[in-house]
Amino acid sequence: MPLLVEGISVIIKRDAIDKKYPGGWDGFVEDVPNKTLCEDDYIARVGFMTPLDVGEYITQLEGYGFQHMENGYAIDIVVVDQIRGLCVKCNWLEIFYFSIDNDQKKRVTACQTVGDDTKDLYTPDDWFFESSLSNQYGFVPSGQEDKNLKYVGNENGCDVYLNLMTCEKCYIGRTGDKKIS
Repeated sequence: MPLLVEGISVIIKRDAIDKKYPGGWDGFVEDVPNKTLCEDDYIARVGFMTPLDVGEYITQLEGYGFQHMENGYAIDIVVVDQIRGLCVKCNWLEIFYFSIDNDQKKRVTACQTVGDDTKDLYTPDDWFFESSLSNQYGFVPSGQEDKNLKYVGNENGCDVYLNLMTCEKCYIGRTGDKKIS
């Protein structure tokens, strides 16, 4: 079934979770670092807002025996960017746009296992399009942070920046400790 892709999503094969994660599926769910988990019978998705946090999460999974890539192809894990799509070649996942309630104004990026033809979109608990990254997002390319954003602090697990172009605060949800620039 289609799973929501927002921000930078880490997609993990469910059978790899069952075999490799300490405590299997239950252990995995207990340890998910934020509230972005959504899943079907074949894959699970955890979302992030920074490449730094994605890298730390993948390193953690690799420590449990998950394999990210081999010969340029995704094995157990693949990273999918909401805007740019797959970050490496992947022969087991497809990426596409999904219109909620067939409304083109409520279009999101989604993914599903190749060959799965079910049509219901899975999203994290308490997810609503109106307050989502799919409805309203900002993107700052790596290396441009200092030119566009000024770090002003941390509130409730979110790094807070002043957008120097709009003079508005922006909040970046974080799972790691390192400041983005």
